[in-house]
Amino acid sequence: MQNTVTKVAVVGSGNCFFENFEPTVSGAVCAATLARNGISVTLFDSARGPGGRMSQRREISEDGKELLFDHGAPYFTVTNPDVLSVVAEWESRGLVAEWKLNFGSFDCFSNKFVNTENQERPSKKYVGVPRMNSICRALCHEPGVESKFNVGVGKFECIEPENLWSLMGLDGQNLGHFNGVVASDKNIFSPRFTEITGQSPPLDLSLAPELVKLRNIPVNPCFALMVAFSDPLSLVPAKGFSLTNSKVLSWAYCESSKPGRSCTSERWVLHSTMEYAKDVIAQTGLQKPSQETLSKVGNEMLQEFLGTGLSIPQPFFKKAHRWGSAFPAASIAKEEKCLWDEKKRLAICGDFCVSPNVEGAILSGLAAASKLQSMLSSL
Repeated sequence: MQNTVTKVAVVGSGNCFFENFEPTVSGAVCAATLARNGISVTLFDSARGPGGRMSQRREISEDGKELLFDHGAPYFTVTNPDVLSVVAEWESRGLVAEWKLNFGSFDCFSNKFVNTENQERPSKKYVGVPRMNSICRALCHEPGVESKFNVGVGKFECIEPENLWSLMGLDGQNLGHFNGVVASDKNIFSPRFTEITGQSPPLDLSLAPELVKLRNIPVNPCFALMVAFSDPLSLVPAKGFSLTNSKVLSWAYCESSKPGRSCTSERWVLHSTMEYAKDVIAQTGLQKPSQETLSKVGNEMLQEFLGTGLSIPQPFFKKAHRWGSAFPAASIAKEEKCLWDEKKRLAICGDFCVSPNVEGAILSGLAAASKLQSMLSSL
């Protein structure tokens, strides 16, 4: 490389109206990989900290207890060799650990567990330690990565003929010029941005016509319910299980059973079915849900959990959260693993490119970093 500093911007969500704040693990992996290869990275995000669906929620109960919940992705599995190598390094640094407890499946029609993982060798389930966002937090503070949280990007401009990107904040502030840009959140260029905010998306895809297929990425919503109990749920034989034949719940996880978590109370996270979440949104709209809506959703999800016949007591804390567009319903770049405009030096990465999970997000972030690194090494 030349002596001039090569600079890349990694951009997460540009507006606080969205519930799935970024940068996701995809953007964080991309930023850290670029920085390790000598490229100066500035990471912008309107949220207070990193995580996306791997973020942690801190709540205070009525009696003053601190309650921590991983209310998005409860864990992740890995099969790809490249991702296995990355996760092994995280494990050596103490950023992740294996969650070794048994999982199962519960049939709400018969009110019985229909299988557990005792008989089989299940895939290893990894969690961040001491919280899911520990991974993103560490990556966002790698040497060479400057993270700017509480800073939303309002507009991307491509400067010709220098082939540089100029970024402006939501308040019109000049955020700097960059040799390349990575967008790690689909809301930056999605029509949904306009539906919710009434403003144009920060990234105008007409600047990169090859990426026009991004305009409409289908997404699935989900509600999460965080609940805390004074005593362990001793009659529930699995600390994580899917639910079948339920119109309301799809998964239940015991948050406090994860490695490195506090056990002062038993905390569970329940996820709704996609159909249930879609029905609620059809009635209430895409705007941020009201407290009345969240309270109603929380009550319905809790009643479904209590109705399993597992002698579950009333919790001393409950709170619902909506993930409005966090789960992509399609993978738009399975082979390439990211979207890339070489002329503009623009990469777009995320789980919506490869597969709707943490492993897909990591693969996409690695691919975006590889594209930019190869291109920028010739500058």
